[in-house]
Amino acid sequence: MRIKYLLPVILLCLSFNLKAQTILTNGGVPIIVNKDTLFKVYAGQGMFDVQERAEVITRRINGLLNSIDFNPDSLTLTNDTSLSVIAYKSQVVMAVNDKDASFTELNRAKLAANYLTILRKKLGNVFERNSLKQLTVNVLEAVAVVILLVILIWGVTRAFRWLKLKIIKAWESRLAKLAAKGAPVGYANRIFPLINSVLRIARLLIIILLVYLALPLLFYIFPSSKPYATLLLGYIVDPLKSILVAFIHYIPNLLTIAVIFTVTYYIVKLVKFIAREIEQGAFSINGFYPEWAMPTYNIIRVLLYAFMFIVIFPYLPGSDSKVFQGVTVFLGVLFSFGSSSAISNMVSGIVLTYMRPFKAGDRVKLGEITGDVIEKNILVTRVRTIKNEDITIPNSTILNSHTVNYTSTAKTLGLILHTTITIGYDAPWQQIHQLLISAAEATDGILPEPKPFVLQTALNDFNVSYQINAYTASPNQMAAIYSRLHQNIQDKFNEAGVEIMSPHYSALRDGNHIQIPDDYLPNDYKTPGFNVKPSE
Repeated sequence: MRIKYLLPVILLCLSFNLKAQTILTNGGVPIIVNKDTLFKVYAGQGMFDVQERAEVITRRINGLLNSIDFNPDSLTLTNDTSLSVIAYKSQVVMAVNDKDASFTELNRAKLAANYLTILRKKLGNVFERNSLKQLTVNVLEAVAVVILLVILIWGVTRAFRWLKLKIIKAWESRLAKLAAKGAPVGYANRIFPLINSVLRIARLLIIILLVYLALPLLFYIFPSSKPYATLLLGYIVDPLKSILVAFIHYIPNLLTIAVIFTVTYYIVKLVKFIAREIEQGAFSINGFYPEWAMPTYNIIRVLLYAFMFIVIFPYLPGSDSKVFQGVTVFLGVLFSFGSSSAISNMVSGIVLTYMRPFKAGDRVKLGEITGDVIEKNILVTRVRTIKNEDITIPNSTILNSHTVNYTSTAKTLGLILHTTITIGYDAPWQQIHQLLISAAEATDGILPEPKPFVLQTALNDFNVSYQINAYTASPNQMAAIYSRLHQNIQDKFNEAGVEIMSPHYSALRDGNHIQIPDDYLPNDYKTPGFNVKPSE
């Protein structure tokens, strides 16, 4: 008895199992209209297998779409005992049987109603897109887009024309003001073509962008050209999307770079503050001169930023690529070979900074050049001569030659100015000393203390060399002080009636007029005659 009751149960389970396996193995045949899958059929019907049935249903649906007066609301559903029929007017579109419902969780009636809803919705959309009315609407929309594009291009052209006129008027007004002040304005004729070219290129780029953005909109209006719209938008959207994604992924590295830069920046600020304080004398370091403060700060700043770049380099985008590494190596080699002289001048500038041979404002003699230092940087030194000639001297040249600084001890010890005259042996040297010292004391720019002094530097064949030495604290006025000193020497010697015969003094004076201006001679002075004694 038990076997009698268990057998139907076993058969029922096998039936459900076979049905489940059929559902799993049978994926169904899709009903596709205009590349859109409406639904799937899983079982054949009558003499048609599932594939043939799907083809028949597809042909009938396409036939409905080709009908001019198709109305999706005219689709009807009729249910009887064995079939549910979906029809359009008197034409059968498809029939749904109980076997179709066995592949779903719905009964036959509900499954047929579901198919009817899908057909009305999908076919209605397709018909609307393909109808003459919709085509007319699409054409009108495309015409509107074209008109809008033309209006935008016209507006861009007008805007750039207005902008060009505004720039020209503003430029001409500024030129008129500069011309009124005497400034040269001839370069305006060279600037205007450049401005016109820039505006023309900007206008052209904006028009190209407008046209490019209008094309996807036009393609999207018509269903058949929608893929082209997506393609054109992809050319813009995809790179922007890639950039945005890359930027988001790069944010952690960017934060690391920001932290490294911020720390380095404030360390540089701290070093600059300390250097300023040392330069201004707020505090001092033994053996470290105040004028070293800012050059040392500049060196430390360069080293800190170089170290910062080395630390940041691995976090830069593309730093691990072979191309990036090759470019950096190429630039390094190019810099090494192309800047040997510049590196030499930079090293010489650093050495000169810590040697302290001169500073800005000092009167110096560099080689054969004498003048005031007006600029001193890491590469060159600029000197302005007393003739207002600005001479640029490479630091390596200065380091390889001798340097004379007239200013370094002028304020403390005093700079000694000296000049030499030659006087004959018949003049008392005491008188010559007194005249030279009085001439120095009467010269503007000569210090009263220490007192001027005279050195007899040579006893020549026909004269004696007297060198007057006088102190000054104004080395930048050396030329003017020398000129005044020479004038005073002439005046003092003329007042004393002493001739300055340089470079030689002749001992045969008979019959010759004394070499002193007439204003300094006595009123009764007469030129002596020749003294001739007859031989016995």
